[in-house]
Amino acid sequence: MDRRDFLKKSTVLGLSLASPATRSLELKTMAEEITSLSASSLSRAIRSREVACEEVMQAYLQRIHRYNPVYNAIVSLVDDADLLSQARLADKALQKGEYWGWMHGMPHAVKDLADARGLASSYGSPIFAGTVATQDSLPIARIRAQGAIFIGKTNSPEFGLGSQTYNAVFGTTRNAYNPALIAGGSSGGAAVSLAAQLVPVADGSDMMGSLRNPAGFNNVIGFRPSQGRVPSPSAESKLYYDQLATDGPMGRNVEDTIRLLGTMAGYDSRAPLSLRDTIPPYEEFRPAELNKLRIGWMGDYQGYLPMEAGVLPLCESAMQQLSINGTVVENCTPDYDMARLWKTWLTLRHWSWSDARPLYDNPQTRKLLKPELQWEIEGSFDMTAARISEADKARSDWYRALHKLFERHDLLALPTAQVFPFSADIHWPKAVNDKSMDTYHRWMEVVIGGTLAGLPVVNLPAGFDSDGRPMGIQFIGPMGQDRKVLEFAMAYEAATNHLDKRPALAEKL
Repeated sequence: MDRRDFLKKSTVLGLSLASPATRSLELKTMAEEITSLSASSLSRAIRSREVACEEVMQAYLQRIHRYNPVYNAIVSLVDDADLLSQARLADKALQKGEYWGWMHGMPHAVKDLADARGLASSYGSPIFAGTVATQDSLPIARIRAQGAIFIGKTNSPEFGLGSQTYNAVFGTTRNAYNPALIAGGSSGGAAVSLAAQLVPVADGSDMMGSLRNPAGFNNVIGFRPSQGRVPSPSAESKLYYDQLATDGPMGRNVEDTIRLLGTMAGYDSRAPLSLRDTIPPYEEFRPAELNKLRIGWMGDYQGYLPMEAGVLPLCESAMQQLSINGTVVENCTPDYDMARLWKTWLTLRHWSWSDARPLYDNPQTRKLLKPELQWEIEGSFDMTAARISEADKARSDWYRALHKLFERHDLLALPTAQVFPFSADIHWPKAVNDKSMDTYHRWMEVVIGGTLAGLPVVNLPAGFDSDGRPMGIQFIGPMGQDRKVLEFAMAYEAATNHLDKRPALAEKL
């Protein structure tokens, strides 16, 4: 029986003749089939009218109401009746021959650090809780233009700070594979929504691994594009100096990730440093030939980074799979003082928060800021031009050090995180492998290399430890070569089966 016949018989003949219990079971089965489809497959099914947008919305809302109370991935959910009405309009458009784009009628939840017109933008902060956005951020406008129906937001930490998704407005987002553990962050709600099949595809953003860490912790794909690939200008943007964070796509598989990148990416004249070359359509992508690649394994930078026991062996096992397929994998390390890189990161990270000084200076808003954010703002006090200039030089030297490695290697690789997902009751680990963590984000130092170099980085799954905790690997490519990185990801996905292991979701803690 093909899909069209299944849907027709389930919804028409089967339901008309079945008992109430049987009707309930068939509706549940149909909903699970719809939500298990990849975003790309769902897109094709909607366009060919094998499934109606209203059926899709019903299926996703059913799953959200069933599991989201435990995982807390989606927040500010729009009313069901409104969403179903929008879905019916999408169906009517198709009936009239109107096709809005590859996301036509698909439910989509926007990361709560981005603005979506008509939806609350709380940014995880009680200061802005319930503030309704009057316009879309540029990447979100591009998603809307492809026909997506915005169902709500995905949870993030307060202002995106920290790789643990919790805040005083919405609470804690929990790992899709074990709700007792953290989701990662700051795109934690996005990653869990994907892994739990609460949305077909997800947008996110990344400053300190926020597209990579939660993807690794939830066994999905997260892609940090080359700096300037996905512009997001606004009236408040620092168009020349704000070069640490970027928006980007996440997906349950590589195809979905590529398609969403194609939607979000593209030059915009309001962002003078945005890249002018284009991402080709997915149909032009071809999996890389693994036996023609040379990958540099940077690991823990020759012992510099403390790693929880089991992280390196799991990632190295995944790298061995590449070797079996003919990839040359070599140990390598940048010719660079890694302590200097961390100092550079602290300087630029503190400086990026200097604009938040008014929130700190106002006693009423300062008390609503979590201590880690207050510390970041305080770090920007009395920031000298000489210190910023030195950080810029150090960042440039780091780019040159990685550029040198690319003379020999097609890609560079290292773990996505230094620890496995830990208890959701802990804000951040105070030690890793018996080494004390001196800041709230030192345990994620492994991700700053890709950020500071501005290079394209994809998180791909490395597998699971003996406790079933997911881990990922970062694969870094040369500047601007996003396609090359993603074509490697296509080949990696085909050579491994990690994405086949989906979570067994809980309905209560």
